[in-house]
Amino acid sequence: MKKLLIAGTASGVGKTTLSLGIMRALQARGLQVQPYKVGPDYIDKAYHTKVTGRASRNLDLYMLEEEQVKYLFNRSMQDADVAVVEGVMGLYDGKGSSIAECSSASVAKLLKLPVILVIDARTMAASSAAMVLGYKMIDPEVNIVGVIANGIKTESHFNLVKASIEKYCHIPTIGYLPPEDHFSLPSRHLGLIPSEELEALEERIEPLAEAVEKYIDLDLLLELIEGAEVTSTFKPIIKRDYRMKTIAVAYDEAFHFYYQDNLQLLGDLGIKLIYFSPLSDSSLPMCDLIYIGGGFPEVFAADLEANQTMRRGLKAAHENNIPIYAECGGLMYLGERLIDHEGKSYEMVGIFKGESRMTKGLKRFGYCFGTAEEDTLLSEKGQTLKGHEFHHSEFYTNEKAVYRMQKDNKGEAWGGGYTKGNTLATYLHLHFYSHLEAVERLLSAGGKV
Repeated sequence: MKKLLIAGTASGVGKTTLSLGIMRALQARGLQVQPYKVGPDYIDKAYHTKVTGRASRNLDLYMLEEEQVKYLFNRSMQDADVAVVEGVMGLYDGKGSSIAECSSASVAKLLKLPVILVIDARTMAASSAAMVLGYKMIDPEVNIVGVIANGIKTESHFNLVKASIEKYCHIPTIGYLPPEDHFSLPSRHLGLIPSEELEALEERIEPLAEAVEKYIDLDLLLELIEGAEVTSTFKPIIKRDYRMKTIAVAYDEAFHFYYQDNLQLLGDLGIKLIYFSPLSDSSLPMCDLIYIGGGFPEVFAADLEANQTMRRGLKAAHENNIPIYAECGGLMYLGERLIDHEGKSYEMVGIFKGESRMTKGLKRFGYCFGTAEEDTLLSEKGQTLKGHEFHHSEFYTNEKAVYRMQKDNKGEAWGGGYTKGNTLATYLHLHFYSHLEAVERLLSAGGKV
């Protein structure tokens, strides 16, 4: 099986740019490329999907058990020729100070992924070998098979870096990428701008793929990334039959943060998924349940406010006891108001009293878990859900928080998640495979709009 992890020495060394370029360049050679992202990220995945035409998947060892990660990896690779996995942060960065907990390195070892290490070599020559040697030696079980030196302007500079790394580390240095402004991707407060909003994506990707073909030895890369297969003992078990269910999924420029495996799980259960736009649709589709993911409602707040018929429809569905499950941006939408970065107020759905206010910095970022303090759509009192929060807003409300949130058992605790009737909204993003019993509980709630 051909597969690789593109890892960096740190964030900002060009992992995403190189990952996209390599994906498109391999695709141009006629290969079916299946993209992945280590960790809980949504935005990089949107780029992967746009570039390859295949839904990118998350490989996350906090939200998922090892056997589940192997199962989901194998499943999505069934009709692909090569897996390209983009790492998260630096190769050994994960949860806490351990190099082995939720890091790209831990995923590489689990899935037996050959690793291509990306370094920023703009201001280095022989010293690059010391950096690469450190990454090689701190965990020799991580299979670093090649190095790409990013940001190098000339072939002579690259040859110095290549010679030193291959002399002292005995790892092939397979190429470089010059620092070209038109290769870089714009960003906003949550990271890269989602691909839905990047109008000139193709104009950027094609020259990038051509540069990858020119400056990186892809023939050698393909030789280096033959990895052993992995097997899994995991089998998803859902006890009840949900084939008659229909779920309305909010999906447009404002709401598109979903784990593909969540949606595929629902489809595998025979559930009909109908996608609707809170921005442009005038009414909800007929459904048994409504699922509103995260996204950028603050960017499209004026349009969301203007679509009064949709807001009224969602409020009526709630009042008719139709189950509604909302994550992060979905929570912001279901409040009374949204206050953007400029302090302007916009009317939202109004199921929950209170308002979301955008802030200058991240309010919550990282893995966390919530213990239910009362029964909700997803859990009984006392049960715990684990997932990920990443948001620049805060929800100001007098509504009672229904989950006690923590990063770990000894750390700070805060209130999160709100429930009213058959509606649950929370900042916590969940991977359904980590909580199959919660999925069953959600699907068992009933009604039809």
